[in-house]
Amino acid sequence: MPGDESLNPVIKALQDKLAEEITLIDLSKESSFADTFILATGNSEVHMRTLLDNVSETLDRIGSNYRIEGENSPKWILLDAGNMVINIFSREGRNFYRLESIWANAETTRLDD
Repeated sequence: MPGDESLNPVIKALQDKLAEEITLIDLSKESSFADTFILATGNSEVHMRTLLDNVSETLDRIGSNYRIEGENSPKWILLDAGNMVINIFSREGRNFYRLESIWANAETTRLDD
């Protein structure tokens, strides 16, 4: 994975709120729009919102500029922080969008739950 220092606080923010299936996809050799996708699954809409709030607070604290898309979606919330894109899914959304399959050629790291 890229040595981006902003990854660790974001991963910790997701882990602190018990995100499931945290996965990092290294896109640095695959695309020009981002270096890393971080995928995480919430077990309910409330849990997804909690993950969003904690990641947003973390990005604010480390001074990252970002924008949020799908904030009210029950399936997928995206935080675009430039070279890092954080995807927060419901189980249904993760199965539907299957980003791991789309980026199958990229290096993928699954963090233990």
